[in-house]
Amino acid sequence: MLNILIVCTGNSCRSVMGEALFNHHGQGRIQAFSAGSHPIGRINQGALATLKRHGLPTEGYQSQSWEDFEHQPMDIVITVCDSAHGETCPVYLTKAVRAHWGVSDPGHVEGSEEEKIAAFEQTFATLELRVKTMLELPLEAMPRDELTRKLNEIGQLSA
Repeated sequence: MLNILIVCTGNSCRSVMGEALFNHHGQGRIQAFSAGSHPIGRINQGALATLKRHGLPTEGYQSQSWEDFEHQPMDIVITVCDSAHGETCPVYLTKAVRAHWGVSDPGHVEGSEEEKIAAFEQTFATLELRVKTMLELPLEAMPRDELTRKLNEIGQLSA
């Protein structure tokens, strides 16, 4: 089983949706976690509503620091927001394959309720496309440099 850490700055929205998608689509193959470099301490309600609309679990998530995973070996670390992308990961994460999958933060969208829901749905769809595409790869057998390259290519896909 591969351990994947999805990282964002606040760990309240995109990283949580990524965690949910990996654990749903990668059952038995992937164990995903999410964390933030500067967690805000709560999960965005729009993210939970989006998970619920798609039939994914909405319980058990927490906004936590990547430092909470100091003793949990990670195989892959994926950043999903621009601000976390440029940050230096803690030393214990340097052995993991790292990739960047930047995606818009729907939690900052202003507008009508429909516009906000549409933003969450777009982010969810992009993350789901990337997760499913990644899970089609022979992850366990790929050389590290090839895996890094492919994961970063997947990070360019949009729904």
